[in-house]
Amino acid sequence: MLLALPLLFAIAGEVPLFNGKNLDGWEIIGDGQWTVMRDGTLLAQRTADVRKLLEPGAKFTTKQEYSAWENTQSWLYTKRNDFGEFDLHVEFWTKSQGNSGISIRDASRGKYGAASPPDFKRTPSKIGYEIQINNRYPDPHPTGSIYGFMDAKPGSMRDDDWNALDISSRNDKITVRLNGNIVAEHAGDPARPKTGPIGLQLHDQFSVTMFRNIRIRELPLK
Repeated sequence: MLLALPLLFAIAGEVPLFNGKNLDGWEIIGDGQWTVMRDGTLLAQRTADVRKLLEPGAKFTTKQEYSAWENTQSWLYTKRNDFGEFDLHVEFWTKSQGNSGISIRDASRGKYGAASPPDFKRTPSKIGYEIQINNRYPDPHPTGSIYGFMDAKPGSMRDDDWNALDISSRNDKITVRLNGNIVAEHAGDPARPKTGPIGLQLHDQFSVTMFRNIRIRELPLK
């Protein structure tokens, strides 16, 4: 019953972007394990067995090799690539010291972040935009930040709990609300795409993140 409550406050015109049953309409990028649980929650985690790193002979030869493995991302992207002006609602949970994000307008569909080693000059936040999710992760950008453009105002994040992001994508402005409070606004980069897919991030090999009640209201074409 609690999971259904947020739906009572849906904005007129909103429709589910994730059906809560399967991954129809979505594509997994990288080696993430994306599972739809019985209550409709989307659970995202990694497939690697970290215990094998402790076995004799399994150690990485260099710090660079370890870093390339640890920081390889996984993404779940909409198969649609033409989302333009819209209002997106996403509820999320991530573990303590967890990092994640929501990508919009990224024509690369996260493939450079999912490469090993990742190409951090061409991750979604460098091509489109990434709205940061940060649960006490050692990163200076708090939850709700428009990564690389505007850091979110502090005070709205509920650590180690469910939170709600509302992202308004407009041609001339991106606005982010965290738990109902506006935390970041930016006009964006005029040279970057105005349309693209929507993606959910698994940040690294130790990520565990959950999403639910993913809804969208698209504005009519002008």
